[in-house]
Amino acid sequence: MNIRPVAFDHPDAVKLNDEVQAEYHERYGDGGDATVLEPSHFQRPRGIYLIAYDERDRPVATGGWRSQDADGEGHEDGDAELKRMFVIREMRGRGLARRMLTALEEDARAAGRVRMVLETGTQQPEAIALYTSSGYAPCTKFGYYREYEDSRCYAKPLGS
Repeated sequence: MNIRPVAFDHPDAVKLNDEVQAEYHERYGDGGDATVLEPSHFQRPRGIYLIAYDERDRPVATGGWRSQDADGEGHEDGDAELKRMFVIREMRGRGLARRMLTALEEDARAAGRVRMVLETGTQQPEAIALYTSSGYAPCTKFGYYREYEDSRCYAKPLGS
């Protein structure tokens, strides 16, 4: 598996983002994640977007983080917000999400971020299991979905 940084608007990123949005629609019955994301959110030093490629150079997993600071929506200074963690169906159960999560945490820590935060939902129990088994704990809700009952927010100190 080869994990490498790409632009958020790279064709492979767009393709996988369309797949994750379709999955959100299946799970939640709405139009997908309405959180505003821009390619500039994932540019160094304020973030990164990664894609994992298989041995045939096929994009199979994504994830990114973007810098957040205190903003009145529940973020705190020094936050790195995890976005678009996704593994294509046929590659699930192989540890790719955990590898991607580790790579993102290491990058955010190296960039000086102090806490990784994420928002997921009750219809994604696999994601909740991954995050809680990786040291994430429930935190004050933040962001676009903070008022939604099905929303769950988690945080993990990044330490040094």
